[in-house]
Amino acid sequence: MPRIHLHAVRLLLALLAASPVAAQSDFCDRLADSALVLTTQHVQYDPSYFRIAYPNGDVPTGKGVCTDVVIRAYRKVGIDLQRLVHEDMRAAFDEYPRNWGLARPDPNIDHRRVPNLMTFFKRHGTVLKPSNDARDYKPGDVVCWDLGGGITHIGIVSRKRSTDGQRPLIVHNIGAGQVLEDCLFRFQVIGHYRYGNL
Repeated sequence: MPRIHLHAVRLLLALLAASPVAAQSDFCDRLADSALVLTTQHVQYDPSYFRIAYPNGDVPTGKGVCTDVVIRAYRKVGIDLQRLVHEDMRAAFDEYPRNWGLARPDPNIDHRRVPNLMTFFKRHGTVLKPSNDARDYKPGDVVCWDLGGGITHIGIVSRKRSTDGQRPLIVHNIGAGQVLEDCLFRFQVIGHYRYGNL
């Protein structure tokens, strides 16, 4: 009898390890860790338009903006947002914002714009309601903010916590490079998403 019980426990643990929830959690942790690695690289904030390779193109090493943090973190876990956003915009261009007066998709810049990433995550990821409860934000979540004056911002929730343990820290680039900061509620949250391995 104890043998059967032990076998059942092992089977249950194996099923839990292979469950979608466990797999999703593992992916999100890897994404959060990939974002954290970016904070060890010196990056100068640079919103310039660059012509880049496609697919898997990136702006020059040592340069970037907030969206490049998200793009680079996802690329480290095998997801090329440049290609995915471009393909989705080609298939459904009218679903995307027309803030920049474009007549067609541009793979050099489209994925580097916060409103476009928000649209992509809304169309293909899990949309979570923005809240003021830090417990709602999990490692690997993508968060978007309204900075005021029509300026939007984006970052990734890390596995690190604030000094008081109350909030997850965010990996983002708001001008000082790719950094880890306690800034989840510094600005108005306007988007909260989970994307990848869903």
